[in-house]
Amino acid sequence: MLPFSRVWLPLIYLYGVGGLFFLIGIIIIRKSKAIDLTKKRHRYWFRILIFGYFYFIALHTFFTLAALYW
Repeated sequence: MLPFSRVWLPLIYLYGVGGLFFLIGIIIIRKSKAIDLTKKRHRYWFRILIFGYFYFIALHTFFTLAALYW
């Protein structure tokens, strides 16, 4: 059995610190008015961006669990 620090800590660090930078980037995009969420096309791509972040968290977690238990 692998220790927590070798399996889950890197995943938490990757998406925790990376998520912080992602959030800062989203805030900068919103404050600089680079995205206008009143436009349908901008809302679409904003949702894709957010979905993509959580999709990769789920995918990475799934494959980590698969590697550990299958």
